[in-house]
Amino acid sequence: MPIGTGTRNIVACAIFSAAAITDWFDGYLARKMNLMSPFGAFLDPVADKLLVCAALLVLLDMGRVNSLVAMIIIGREITISALREWMAEVGERKKVAVSVIGKYKTGFQMVAIPMLLYNGTWFGTMNFNTIGHWFIWVAAGLTVWSMLVYLRQAWPILKAKS
Repeated sequence: MPIGTGTRNIVACAIFSAAAITDWFDGYLARKMNLMSPFGAFLDPVADKLLVCAALLVLLDMGRVNSLVAMIIIGREITISALREWMAEVGERKKVAVSVIGKYKTGFQMVAIPMLLYNGTWFGTMNFNTIGHWFIWVAAGLTVWSMLVYLRQAWPILKAKS
């Protein structure tokens, strides 16, 4: 965009935050009003993954996120998506339902990414870049943990069906 870096950071942060908040609100309303559908249940995690992976690639290109973090998070998303698809095909989708750890992982990602996109300080006191780096590393740790939980849940079925 033909605007200054500071403004571009604020715009990127605002766009990502708006997308994350509307995604959360959509899910909240669907549950609250009992308007859930199988297609929505399938599509919502895909949208989350696309949002996070796209933002990580942008942050990686800008040098604001470590490549190991991006590989861990993106690799896990691909692995678990494939696992869920396979488990659904063999009639065991519920064995890899969303876990509490996965929700925490998503929460840390959705807080860290806007901070890394903003890449500045709040009134000269709170350094969002530093906090964002800590949060994204926590998210990466939770990413590995949640992947191991899903694989452990699926292991007996994987072993029996392969």
